[in-house]
Amino acid sequence: MRQARIKGEGVSYYHCISRVVDRQFIFGNEEREFFVALMRKLEAFHGLRVLTYVVMSNHFHLMVEEPDRDALQPLDRESLLKRLGFLYKRMYVDTVRQELERAVKAGNSDWEKAIIERYQSRMGNISIFMKELKQRFSSWYNRRKGRRGTLWEERFKSVLVEGDEKALMAIAAYIDLNPVRAGMVSRVEEYRWCGYASAVSGNRRARQGLGRILSSSGRVSGEDFEKHWKETAALYRLWLYDQGEVGEVTAPEEEEEERVSVRRGFSAKEVEAEIQRGGQIPLKQLIRLRVRSFIDGGVLGSVAFVDQVFERYRGEFKIKRKSGARRMRNAESDGLCVFRNLRQN
Repeated sequence: MRQARIKGEGVSYYHCISRVVDRQFIFGNEEREFFVALMRKLEAFHGLRVLTYVVMSNHFHLMVEEPDRDALQPLDRESLLKRLGFLYKRMYVDTVRQELERAVKAGNSDWEKAIIERYQSRMGNISIFMKELKQRFSSWYNRRKGRRGTLWEERFKSVLVEGDEKALMAIAAYIDLNPVRAGMVSRVEEYRWCGYASAVSGNRRARQGLGRILSSSGRVSGEDFEKHWKETAALYRLWLYDQGEVGEVTAPEEEEEERVSVRRGFSAKEVEAEIQRGGQIPLKQLIRLRVRSFIDGGVLGSVAFVDQVFERYRGEFKIKRKSGARRMRNAESDGLCVFRNLRQN
């Protein structure tokens, strides 16, 4: 039975995951490039922010900031046409512009409002964003390959993440370290289809996303990360190396990229070398595992945050628990808890 999706209130953060049907390795270089470009177009159109991401061979991870939809500025003619330009071709935008002009010329404000509302309802909605991302990629891929039918294993999974330093930094490192954990590259920056490597290469949106994560911790003030990218880059890089030290734990089957032995992180010597080059981030424990809680935990954050979400959803889950927060299994959680009490196996 499908479980209800757990949603946040106000500005919310989600770790979203989706896998290809039958775990097929469909993502080559061209597919990854198209996926990332499409993701960025939809991000701009929907008014969301992708903080970081990774596109693997048969699945992808995104960490997305969803705005407070109650506080969103309503679209008008000018802002609508600008948003449409992020996603649609000029001919489509011109068609909408002409329809709006006809409505204005006719003095029919209801007609104009109806046109705008068609798009307003899609703004700032994580579920619609993910649905369109998967559907549009499927259509493109199926046309290229001459195939039919579903491309994705199921609807996307999501974990509601608390918007503070521990939770956001933990999920960000988990996502960006995926290619290293899978043995695909030895350094994160060598895998171009992740948020960190994109930021290193100069992508402005990728840098904004990492800056938003760091600003939650107070390490970078406001939007200053754009002016002081070298400082932001050093902080995040050292965090990745700190969290990516080699561990002795095997990844769950559903997260393994290939059924072979993999290099699961950085050696102590590599970590120390990065620190000697300018690091000062002390935390070490959480991302030594491929923590299943980051995928199936439902909600991730402090005890207070998870309990707050539990109280809001208590009526939708037929459970007798009196509290929501559960410690993560098999991990030094550093105070982070999850909603779902996952089984050991």
